[in-house]
Amino acid sequence: MIRTSIAALLALASTACGKSPGEAPSAASYPQKMAAEHRHDAPTPSPATLPAPAAPAASQAVQYATINGKPVQGYLAYPAAAEGGLPGVLVFHEWWGLNDNIRAMANQLAGEGYVALAVDVYGGRAATDPEGARALMEQAMKDPDALRQNLRQAHAYLKEQVKATRIGTIGWCFGGGLALREALLMSDQVDAAVVYYGYVGSDPQELKALKAPLLGLFGGADQGIPPGDVHKFEAALKALGKDAEIHIYEGAGHAFANPSGQNYQPVAAADAWKRSLAFLAAHLKSD
Repeated sequence: MIRTSIAALLALASTACGKSPGEAPSAASYPQKMAAEHRHDAPTPSPATLPAPAAPAASQAVQYATINGKPVQGYLAYPAAAEGGLPGVLVFHEWWGLNDNIRAMANQLAGEGYVALAVDVYGGRAATDPEGARALMEQAMKDPDALRQNLRQAHAYLKEQVKATRIGTIGWCFGGGLALREALLMSDQVDAAVVYYGYVGSDPQELKALKAPLLGLFGGADQGIPPGDVHKFEAALKALGKDAEIHIYEGAGHAFANPSGQNYQPVAAADAWKRSLAFLAAHLKSD
């Protein structure tokens, strides 16, 4: 069954209270929801990080942006035997930050034939507990202009420095919303977006910017991103003629496929990852 979803995370910091249901929440409510979902969680490696890349991968730390006069460093992973132009994927971290678990996922994408840039929106920091994650997330959301610059420059790095042939996005949790926001912000230059339980909103004025095909993966038992909110987007995006495929995994809670944390659910996560790889290949590698 195809359903639709969209997120507007960068609007969170500037939206006022009094929004109607289905619209972006205040800057306070979203971190509160995530804190509730992760209250007993920790950024330990989940089974998602365990598989080795399908082919040898190389990696390095790279400076991909300068924001407010400060360099921003990400993690670039790519096929070790790569020759010529390759498709690129922007990888957006969970609310924990850019940690080794996200780097492992970038390595897996490199093993599939992509140049993967793991983006950092926390200024080089990563949380070790839910309180720290909430603080970092709230701080990032307080400066939506810096977030926009980060996303724009990350895309430019893959396009101009790496010479990526096509560019897709993928992210989990907080990063799921950023993966979608990238597709809205750079609508003419993103070729595919994979959103794992990112925050959803239903404003047609925001949805109309989406041009990339979208794969959304959500949990049926997710209280932070409830299925009721996800369902609201089917009519909106359908009316707009958007190419969106959403899968809701019954019984799966929030962060069921996260690289970090203890909410991992193997059956749903394995299916979601299989769908993600097939979706990216169809839109980034096909002629």
